[in-house]
Amino acid sequence: MIVENINDELDFLKSVIKGISAQFGENCEVVLHDLTGNYENSIVAIENGYITGRKIGDSGTNLGLEVLRGTVKDGDRYNYITHTSGGKILRSTSIYIKNSNGDIVGSVCINFDISDLIMVEKTLKAVTMHSLETDVKEVFVQDVSELLEYLIQECQKEIGKPVVHMTKEDKVRAIKFLDKRGAFLIKKAGDQVCRFLDISKFTLYSYLDNGRE
Repeated sequence: MIVENINDELDFLKSVIKGISAQFGENCEVVLHDLTGNYENSIVAIENGYITGRKIGDSGTNLGLEVLRGTVKDGDRYNYITHTSGGKILRSTSIYIKNSNGDIVGSVCINFDISDLIMVEKTLKAVTMHSLETDVKEVFVQDVSELLEYLIQECQKEIGKPVVHMTKEDKVRAIKFLDKRGAFLIKKAGDQVCRFLDISKFTLYSYLDNGRE
C-alpha cells in the first residue's frame, strides 16, 4: 500500500489497526507510527497499549531506528519473538509504509502476547509457531531517552571494556555501532554519546564523517 502522508489516511489506518486488534483479542497490541516527524513521538494510534505500556505520543523502538538509518534495507519483519521490560513474551510483526518515492513514512506493528502459551510450549507449539531460538532484541519504551540509554548499554557490551580503557579504535567502533543502529537520529544523542565516550563533539562528528559507509 502506498501512502503519501500518514495524516491523510489516518482514519483508514486507525480502522485497520482496530480491526486487527479486534480479530485477535485483548492479547494483541497494534501500533501505528508516523515516521516523518520526531521519532520520540512517533505513535499516532495504538490498540491494547497496556501490553507494552505505551500510548499515543510515545517513541518507536530500536528496530525502527535501524530502518530509518538505512542499516536495514528491507525493514519488514514477520512473526518474530521479542520481550517487554516487564517480562512478557511477544510474537511480533512490523510492516513499513512507503510513499510513491519509496520513502518510509510510517509503520504498523503487531505484538501478540504469548506469555501464557509459552508456559505450555511443548503442547501448544503449533499455536505459538516459534521457539525462543529466534529471539529478536526489540525494546519498547515510552521515552526515547530510554531507547538511547539501551543502545549505549548495548554498545558497552559490544566493545567489552570500560570507557577508561577504550582506545581510539574502540571508540570509533562504538560510534559505528551506535550509528548503524540509528542512535544519532535521536535528538541530542550526540551530547549523551560524547559524555559516554568522553570525547568532544568535533571528534564525534569527525568519526561519523570519516567512518560512515
